Amino acid sequence: MSDPQTISTAVANLYNTYPFPPEPLLDEPPPGYNWRWHWTSAYNFCTGVKPPRQDIRILDAGCGTGVGTEYLVHLNPEATVVGIDLSAGALDVARERCQRSGANRVEFHHLSLFDVEQVPGEFDLINCVGVLHHTPDPIGGIQALAKKLAPGGLLHIFVYGELGRWEIQLMQKAIALLQGDKRGDYRDGVNVGRQVFASLPENNRIVQYEKRRWAMENQRDECFADMYVHPQEIDYNVETVFDLIDASGLDFVGFSNAGYWDIERLLGKAPELVERAKGLSDRQLYRLIELLDPEISHYEFFLSRPPLAKNNWSDDQVLLQATPERHPCMEGWPGQSIFNYDYQVVKLTDGEFEFLQACDTNSTVAEILANVSLELDEVRKLQQQQLIILSQN
Repeated sequence: MSDPQTISTAVANLYNTYPFPPEPLLDEPPPGYNWRWHWTSAYNFCTGVKPPRQDIRILDAGCGTGVGTEYLVHLNPEATVVGIDLSAGALDVARERCQRSGANRVEFHHLSLFDVEQVPGEFDLINCVGVLHHTPDPIGGIQALAKKLAPGGLLHIFVYGELGRWEIQLMQKAIALLQGDKRGDYRDGVNVGRQVFASLPENNRIVQYEKRRWAMENQRDECFADMYVHPQEIDYNVETVFDLIDASGLDFVGFSNAGYWDIERLLGKAPELVERAKGLSDRQLYRLIELLDPEISHYEFFLSRPPLAKNNWSDDQVLLQATPERHPCMEGWPGQSIFNYDYQVVKLTDGEFEFLQACDTNSTVAEILANVSLELDEVRKLQQQQLIILSQN
């Protein structure tokens, strides 16, 4: 299957058969948050500062059944949101999902990424999760999206990684062989795949990997089909994902799962090797990390269209005059044991807790530190941990 239109039709047929993601429809806003879909949080992650405005335009490119779209609407109350997808069936679910939960600042269009120019205007935030790797031309897709990104805007991308999906690739190929001329009958493909998993020995590597990583979500046929019988998939490594990024013409801001890309996590017990790693370029370092920890199943990252103003708050006087506020993606507050923006547990010291409390007063950092026992470097640490967001005065 190589003709782009044939591929697009096959992908649409899959998602018309198995609308994805299959999350239930709710009569209320969805629970919790994903900070990558929260404009203030995403902008702060990329720049170190609070965005200058909230009345933005957001595009959910390849929105599927609207799970992310719904969050984008509810998490950004001043934004207008547009969702596009090539599956009419998935869009029907997306419309119902958003209507039922009150996500009414959204419009949907039955379009592929390659037809996104038909949507008027530019966007401040574009969300494209789990889409490009299912297209016949990912480079063409990312270039089409890049043209719709406003200056200073952010594009968040999620594509598959080849190292952590090796066993998945093997099963995909095995199912395709067993389906033969029935390939493209996605219900048959799911049935074949289920039978294969039920028949393989317990100690089989593919079985073990499925049980350890994916079995819970793959109880749902929609997820099983998306993973194992998809008609189009391109998996990446660090080198090829940066080929994709370079082709976009946009600036690479950073990976949004930043913790994975810390070499100390892997080589912290060998300081001399960490020191050697400092001599590598960023891309070489990323490649080293994925080679040493090949569990990575996807890449998620932000790109930007310049100019994108950043501040690392290294200037003491600028930091003292900044106005802090608590990060909006946080659970467990008020309390000294909280979930941070990435749902990791953080235990606050007394001074940190008092500082976060004082963020409600619309005071500057200097004014707060006059009454709270905390050092300026500890304020920087709060900012670096995404526990506070700073506005420059």
